[in-house]
Amino acid sequence: MGYPTGGQMDDLIRQLNGRDLSMRLDAATRIGQAVRDGKLQRRVLQEVNNHVHTSFSFSPYEPSAAAFEAWRAGLGIVGSIDHDSIAAAQEMLEASRRIGIASTVGFEVRCSFHDTPFATRKINNPDSEGIVYMCVHGVPRKAIGEAGRFLEPIRNIRNERNRAQVALLNELLNDSSLESLDFDRDVMPLSRFEEGGSVTERHILHALALRIMDTVGRGTPVVDFLQRKLGIPVEGRIGSLLSDPQNAHYGYDLLGLLKGNFLPRFFMQPSREETIDVRDVVKFGLSIGAIPAYAYLGDIEQSVTGDKKAERFEDAYLDELVAYLAELGYPAITYMPPRNSVAQMRRLQTLCKRHGLMEISGVDINSSRQSFNCPELLAPDCIHLVDSAWALVAHEKLTDYRDQWSLFSKDNPLADRTLEERIALYAKLGKAMDPFEPESIVALAKRELQ
Repeated sequence: MGYPTGGQMDDLIRQLNGRDLSMRLDAATRIGQAVRDGKLQRRVLQEVNNHVHTSFSFSPYEPSAAAFEAWRAGLGIVGSIDHDSIAAAQEMLEASRRIGIASTVGFEVRCSFHDTPFATRKINNPDSEGIVYMCVHGVPRKAIGEAGRFLEPIRNIRNERNRAQVALLNELLNDSSLESLDFDRDVMPLSRFEEGGSVTERHILHALALRIMDTVGRGTPVVDFLQRKLGIPVEGRIGSLLSDPQNAHYGYDLLGLLKGNFLPRFFMQPSREETIDVRDVVKFGLSIGAIPAYAYLGDIEQSVTGDKKAERFEDAYLDELVAYLAELGYPAITYMPPRNSVAQMRRLQTLCKRHGLMEISGVDINSSRQSFNCPELLAPDCIHLVDSAWALVAHEKLTDYRDQWSLFSKDNPLADRTLEERIALYAKLGKAMDPFEPESIVALAKRELQ
């Protein structure tokens, strides 16, 4: 096998992000062989990321491409998280193994808090009261199929709402020069729905962004169109980005502006059928040996992603909320260090310790403009999250081997130890695992757990 250099490497990177699965995995194999033989090297950092979206919800990255981009960024761990879908998981695990980076998989889902004391509050969801975003992390490989079956009805129900949202969007476009969007023709092909992926509002906005660019072009004409025809203010940095027709991230920047300033005009609230009761989601996650985690948002002063307005969320009643999450059986809370202040994180960390909740980190990647790196994770108030991520990886691999080795199993040989002690030992096992042979962790664990 020849080693990839120059143009060959560029071709392999393109293949990693192609539509053919076998080609993607073949490219991962070639890259991994070069890594094993020392022909392809990187500087390994302490940074990790457990929350990378893929093409199976909305992202510029196929799972294999996401694994490689994380490897190239120097990350020790990459994790796939998709909205209402776990269809990327098998490829993420396999591509990561071939490339040589530790991996973890899970999914993100909206769930209902309507039958809780927080039913009328905006909790961590900018679009809805009484509906919460949560992650189910560390899904064992043997449970991926079961998780997919759990999520399938949600995707189907969501598509009914997606069709209705496109209809509302078309009404808003009546006075513009844009041709109406057709859900099956313009939106569905942008998704991986037929392969188990989900269709999100971002797919609808992506179709709209493409229609605008096809009709108007790029640069100043788009800015004029947005302001005159759609009534969207285009100011400051985003105005400069969209005025530049050579902007390499043009479509994603336009989508971000539409999400923050146009989506609310046609967004429809999810039904109760689409948003499963929180208790059922937590129960399901625990039943498959995964780690359900509430996704802390926190009050927003200024959006780092540019698509959220300054707004108040759960900080005003956080003590009450975290206590309730623990009562519901949540074993963990996940949060994103770049999005929160030190004061917010310290308060949350104190509450996690008080209620025995694991802290998990991850920064959602769903745009080509975003970096896979998260240096904020290495700050003194966050560095412990690196060990949590390695413990998450170990939990996932070991639970796949033996249910009792779940980090939170009452039958775990370490069940009498504190959560911090269990995390420390599992992190040690995760770091010692050979990423090219993740099953190697079982032999390591046998020495520690038996």
